[in-house]
Amino acid sequence: MKNWYGILTGLLILIMTQAMTAQEHKAKVLVLFYSDNGGTYELAKEIAAGIESKRNGQAVIKQVKASSYPKLKNIPVATVEELPSYDGIAFGSPVYFGNISTGMSEFLSKTVGLWTNHSLEGMPATVFMSAGSGAGKELAIQSFWNSLAVHGMILVSNGIRGFEKTDKNTPQGNTVLGVMSLTSIKNSERPSESERYIARLQGENFAKVVSALKGTFSKKEIPVSEKVTDIASVLKQKQIVLPQVPKPAGNYRPFVRSGNLVFINQIALKEGKILNPGKLGTDLSEEQVKEATKVTMLNVLSVLNEATGGDLSRVKRCVQLTGIFNTPDTYTQHASLMNVASDLAVEVFGERGKHARATFGASSIPVNSSVEIQAVFEVE
Repeated sequence: MKNWYGILTGLLILIMTQAMTAQEHKAKVLVLFYSDNGGTYELAKEIAAGIESKRNGQAVIKQVKASSYPKLKNIPVATVEELPSYDGIAFGSPVYFGNISTGMSEFLSKTVGLWTNHSLEGMPATVFMSAGSGAGKELAIQSFWNSLAVHGMILVSNGIRGFEKTDKNTPQGNTVLGVMSLTSIKNSERPSESERYIARLQGENFAKVVSALKGTFSKKEIPVSEKVTDIASVLKQKQIVLPQVPKPAGNYRPFVRSGNLVFINQIALKEGKILNPGKLGTDLSEEQVKEATKVTMLNVLSVLNEATGGDLSRVKRCVQLTGIFNTPDTYTQHASLMNVASDLAVEVFGERGKHARATFGASSIPVNSSVEIQAVFEVE
C-alpha cells in the first residue's frame, strides 16, 4: 500500500511539474483594446479565444482606459509600463474617420518612453478593428500599423485566412491586415459569425508567431524616472476624494483649454455652499482659511479631471497657481495660506505638480469666499 502511495505521489508531482513547465513556456499575449459600446471588446474576446485555442498562448484582456459602459466597467485597465512584459500584443480599436480611436491614440501617445528605450522592438503585434459602415477602414488599419511600426514591432497580418468559410451573402469588414467588424450593418448581429471566426483564426495564427519568437527580443522596461504615474491610483492610495464639478454661476465655463493649456478658476464651494465664508481676522482664523483653501484646490482638481476626460495622468505639469485671499490690508502671511494648495498639487502629481506661484490679498472675493484659486495646467 505504501508503495502505491509513493508511486501516486510521484506521478502527481510529475504531472504538476509538467503543467507548470508548460505554463511557463506559453507565450503571454496582451489583448489591448478601446471600445465605445462593446463592439471591439467582442472581437477582443474572439482574438483571445484564438490565442489560447492551441494551448501555446495565454491571453490577457485589458482596455486602455476605464469605461462606464456596463460590459466594460469591470475590465482591468492596462498601463504603458507593463507593455514590455508581454511576448506579443494584439491591439484593437474602433475606426474614427479613417483613423484609430481617440482613446487608443491617447494611450499610444504615452508610449514615447518605450520608443526612446527601444522597449517594444522585435515584439510581435497584430491589429483588429470595428467600423461603422466600413468607410476608411483600410486607412484606419494602416495608420494603426504605422504607429506600431515606429516602435519596431513585428507586424503580423491575417492575409485571406479563413476566407473560404465566410458568409458571402452578408457584408463583412475583414481586411488582409486584420479582422474588422462592420457595426452599422442592419438586420445582422455584429460582430457576425464570419467576423468572429476570422478573429479566432487571427488569434490562433498570432499565438503561433508569438510563441516562435518568444525570447528572441529584449524586454526593456522604462527607467523609473520616465514612468507615468497613474494618478487615479495615487488618489485612491492617499484617500483623496474629488468633489463634483461645481456648476458655473454665470455665462462662463468651469475651464477653458487653449492648445495644451487648461485654465481654471475656483472658490471654496462645498456641496453647494461656501465653506468658511468671510474675511480672515474678522470672521475667520488662519486654520479656517486653510481648510477653505484645500476645498478650493480640490475643486480645481475636479474640474481638471473633467478637462482631461477623467484621466489626470494626462497632466504634464502644473504650470501656475495664483491664490487670492480675503484678508485685512495689514496681513502679510498669504504664502502660508497658499502652501495648502501647493502641497496638494505636489502630493497628487509629484514633480509634475511643482509650479510657479503668486499670492495676494483682496478686500473682498465673490460670494464672500475667503479664497479664490486661479490655475494653469499643461496637458497631453
